[in-house]
Amino acid sequence: MPIKVGRTPYLSSEPMYFDMVKRGIEVEELPPDEIVGAILEGRLQGGLVSLVDVFGLDDSLRTVSGFCVATVAQAVSVKLHAKAPIEELDGANIAVPEEAPTAVKLLQVLLSLKHGVKTGAYVGDDDPHDARLLAGNLGLRHRRGLRGFEHTYDLGEEWNRWTGLPFVFARWVLRNDLERQDALVIEDSLYTSLQDWADGLYRVSGPSDRVPVHPQEIHQYTKGLRYFIGVPEEKSIALFQGYVEELGKG
Repeated sequence: MPIKVGRTPYLSSEPMYFDMVKRGIEVEELPPDEIVGAILEGRLQGGLVSLVDVFGLDDSLRTVSGFCVATVAQAVSVKLHAKAPIEELDGANIAVPEEAPTAVKLLQVLLSLKHGVKTGAYVGDDDPHDARLLAGNLGLRHRRGLRGFEHTYDLGEEWNRWTGLPFVFARWVLRNDLERQDALVIEDSLYTSLQDWADGLYRVSGPSDRVPVHPQEIHQYTKGLRYFIGVPEEKSIALFQGYVEELGKG
């Protein structure tokens, strides 16, 4: 039976999957909010899971050797676009993407605990709104701004200025009942992918199929990402989890 893993359809996750097809590992693309459910159901053996979903892992799942997607400072692809300055969003309705739970929770933490803002409601894109959170590839497409929204805030940069730390958006997770050899194949493929991806990128002459961004811009974007958890990332995860718990008590 082939190994099957999940990935988010975001450009930021591509370097982690560069080697997998060569190994015969099947990759299924799912929105971030669906991957952990697919792993728990047994449809997938592992995948890149949104950080807020990792907080609630049970004993059937485990994280993998510190593999993650983290931003050093600017996130670039995760931005709040607002019609008013962020400090003036009291009572504002904010449109958020349901498929990006960690980005949404980070926004709530920043608004409530950093800026002291009490929003009106979090709504869908089709509802009237005063600000809009964009994440993933759509966020990259509008990285230079969104028409009609004068003020733009990079959530990774907001977090970094507040805490002095990087921000971890997702972690790699595997099922605990996965055969040890299969787990080792996935881990080795992750290492190889991250080593070989940048070299492969330089052989691409046109823009990405996913986002109209040229290879040089993609490489610059991914230079602002980290794919392994170190001490700063561990501190950031613990701090963020504490803030999320604080929000839940409010």
